[in-house]
Amino acid sequence: MGMLKEFKDFAMRGNVVDLAVAVIIGGAFGKIVSSFVTDILMPPIGLLLGNVDFKDLKYIMQAATETKPAVTWNYGMFIQNVVDFLIIAFAIFMMVKAMKNMQKKKVEEPAPAPPEPTNEEKLLTEIRDLLKK
Repeated sequence: MGMLKEFKDFAMRGNVVDLAVAVIIGGAFGKIVSSFVTDILMPPIGLLLGNVDFKDLKYIMQAATETKPAVTWNYGMFIQNVVDFLIIAFAIFMMVKAMKNMQKKKVEEPAPAPPEPTNEEKLLTEIRDLLKK
């Protein structure tokens, strides 16, 4: 029973829950970026390059036979995945940069000035200084 409680405490800690949320959002963001690249970005680029569909770009290393499928090198899909990665990496870079800037602003804010000593404190300080002399 002790191990179950430890696991529950671990799983319910704030950092683990935050990480789980980040992974789920990251997965969804990856799907959105993949769709953006595949469905929005690559078709116009393919059109500009002479009506090329990047999914169909491949090098056939061994032609298909009656018993075996063709062995291909699908470099068009690789290009799409590289573009996906670059967009996601840039978005993460911008997010991390924004978070660092926010942290700098927090550090740069001056600490509030200490409160003015009360009259009693001033008087006690004067007495202390007189006693030292």
